[in-house]
Amino acid sequence: MSGDKEILEAALFASGEPLDIGQLKNLVRAKNVRELLQQLADEYIARDSAIEIKEMDSRFIMQVKPEFAEKVRSIAPKELRSPVLRTLAMIAYHQPITVAELVDRRGPATYDHVRELEESGFISAVQHGRTRLLATTQRFAEYFNLESGDPEAIKRKIIELAREQKMGLDKWLGKQGIGVSPMYESLMELCGIAEYTVINPYTPTEEEHDRIQELGVLVISKGYKERVSKIFDGRIIEIQATTFEDIINSINILAEYGSKRKVKESIQYISELKDEYIDKANFITAKVMPQTEMISRMINEMGLGISADGIKIAPDYGTSSEGQEIGTGADILIPTHKNAEKDVVKRISQKYDALIEGLKKGRT
Repeated sequence: MSGDKEILEAALFASGEPLDIGQLKNLVRAKNVRELLQQLADEYIARDSAIEIKEMDSRFIMQVKPEFAEKVRSIAPKELRSPVLRTLAMIAYHQPITVAELVDRRGPATYDHVRELEESGFISAVQHGRTRLLATTQRFAEYFNLESGDPEAIKRKIIELAREQKMGLDKWLGKQGIGVSPMYESLMELCGIAEYTVINPYTPTEEEHDRIQELGVLVISKGYKERVSKIFDGRIIEIQATTFEDIINSINILAEYGSKRKVKESIQYISELKDEYIDKANFITAKVMPQTEMISRMINEMGLGISADGIKIAPDYGTSSEGQEIGTGADILIPTHKNAEKDVVKRISQKYDALIEGLKKGRT
C-alpha cells in the first residue's frame, strides 16, 4: 500500500479535472481509496495550503482555493474567451434556452460559441422542434467551483462573475441595465442602484418601445407582467408598495443589483418607520371596514380590528380598472398614486397619515 496516497495525489494534480472513485481505484492496489483521499485532503488543510482537495458529486478534484484563484487568474490557462464566456453566462442564467433565442440575443457568432461550449463539455443540447434546447452540464459546476448544478447556485455565480468584471449583470449578458416605472424610481436610491432608466412600460410611446428593447430588466407593478411581456422579453420584476413590508420585500428582490450597505441601511430605516406607525395606531380601538384589498393590507399591517359595520375606508381613485365605483359612501379616503407623493416611502407614510388622522377625527 506504500505510495498509494502519493499516486492519488499525482493523479489529481495531473488531471486538473474531477476524477471518480472508479478511475482512482484503477491506479492503486489499496481498497480504502476514499479513506486515503480524505487523509490527503486533511494534510492539505493541516498545512494551510493554497491548494485543496474537494469532493463534488462523488468525484474528487485538486484545485486552487477560491481566495487565491483571483490572484493567479491572469496566468491560469484561459479556456474560455470573453465573448464565449458571456454566451455561456446567458445560457446558464436563462436555461433552458433555445439556440434560436440565444442567437437573437447574442448575434450570429453565437453558433460558433455554442459549438465550442459543447465541445468543451460546458453545455448540453437536445433537439427542440427545429432548434435545440441548451443547458449547463456538471462540467460547468466543476469549472466554476460550484458544489452542485443547482439553478439558483448557478445564477448566483453569474451575478458574481458580472461583479468581478465590474459590469452590471444585464450589460454583462448583452443588455443595457434596468428600467423602472416612474412610480418606483425612488426604490432605486433605497437599493443603491446608480444606473437605471425611468420609463413607462405600460403604454410606451414608439421611442420608449425601442428603448425598452435595449434593457435587461424591467421593474413594474404587480399584476402587469402578462401585459408588459408582450413587448419585452427580458427579466420582469413585479413589486408593490402598499405597505412598509412591501417596500422591504421589494428592496430584497432588487438587492442583487444594488449596494449591500445601502440595502441594509434602507431596510433598517423602513422597519423602524413601520414600528413608529404601528405605535401610532395602538391607541385606536374603533373597528374598520376596508373597501379594497389594498386597504385591507394596510389595516393588517397596522393591526387594526375589522368589522362589517366598522368605519369604511377606501382609496380615492373613484373608479377601478374594471369600471367599478370605489369609495362611494366611504368615511375615510386614502390617497393613491394619482394624489400621492412620488417618493415610495413618503407615499406610504402619506397613506398611513390619512388613515390615522381620519380615525382620530371619527367618521368624516
